[in-house]
Amino acid sequence: MQAARGTPLTPSGDISPDRPRRTRSLLIFAGLALPLYLLDLGTKVLATEHLVDRPPVEIIGTFFTLQYALNPGAAFSMGTEYTVVLTFVAMGAALVVLWLLRRLASPGWAVALGFLLAGVLGNLTDRLFRDPAPLRGHVVDFLAFPNFPIFNVADICINVAAGVIILQAFRGIRVDGTRDSS
Repeated sequence: MQAARGTPLTPSGDISPDRPRRTRSLLIFAGLALPLYLLDLGTKVLATEHLVDRPPVEIIGTFFTLQYALNPGAAFSMGTEYTVVLTFVAMGAALVVLWLLRRLASPGWAVALGFLLAGVLGNLTDRLFRDPAPLRGHVVDFLAFPNFPIFNVADICINVAAGVIILQAFRGIRVDGTRDSS
């Protein structure tokens, strides 16, 4: 028995307890994805306005600095000749996240997907709208540790998402909140 398409009912006709969990998960997702995406965009605007043509700005001595860089490639500046491919991979990743939302009923997965979409869209926005051309735009990076590639807020989001996804997989929790029986 179903109330509306996709809304399960209990035998007594009440809305299933999964409905509040799904709503809560979607709110968690949106409450992370939008602010984190805006934070990434805002910090890149500030980096572009204040760090271009400047030496590194020391935040914690030379251990942590702000340093403007443009990256046409992926992590660690790998694949710099595949910027268009990376753009389409990011578009595909964003579409997969949006497709998974139709089944989202796990707070853990909501966190993972919220961070992932924010990160993917943050770097995708650069690839679509920054120079040298649409689909070939370079990503703004500005956070730097010694002997480590320069990165940005979107990169942090993607890495947090990867960690939470791995944790959810080890815990056997699916996107819909159910557990693997194995």
